[in-house]
Amino acid sequence: MNNYAFIDSQNVYLSVKSQGWEIDWKRFRVYLKEKYDIEKAFLFIGYVSANIKLYKELDKAGFICIFKSVIISRDGTIKGNVDAELVLTAMIEINNYDKAILVTGDGDFHCLAEHLRTKRKLTVVLIPNKFKYSALFKIKILRPYIRFMNDLRNKIKKAP
Repeated sequence: MNNYAFIDSQNVYLSVKSQGWEIDWKRFRVYLKEKYDIEKAFLFIGYVSANIKLYKELDKAGFICIFKSVIISRDGTIKGNVDAELVLTAMIEINNYDKAILVTGDGDFHCLAEHLRTKRKLTVVLIPNKFKYSALFKIKILRPYIRFMNDLRNKIKKAP
């Protein structure tokens, strides 16, 4: 199979962090390959020059980083909304993959999940936090596709 993953990195990072653990991106990439036969893993992430080391690690782990310019607010909060880039890339690439997995709990991607499902391209929506995610993913038609990263904690958690 030639499967692709489309990953909302900010949603993953914040959701996992809110549960008190940190993801080991290298282990996560191995998991995606072994479990879902992911050939290409697109990781959508805001670009901050201070994070060059992280970006190099992500690249080395096998992610294809799609960078988004960020806005830094007066209080220092960094915002890099990747939604449009993720959806656009998934649609541009649709004829290049057999199946896709979405990694997010953000309901803004519900329409993409629905479209991929109707095209028989959706394998899984992997949600980072089963205790806090969009109600749009709770509808009956998508339930068979939902999986949770909470269940993977021991496999993909960064060692202390």
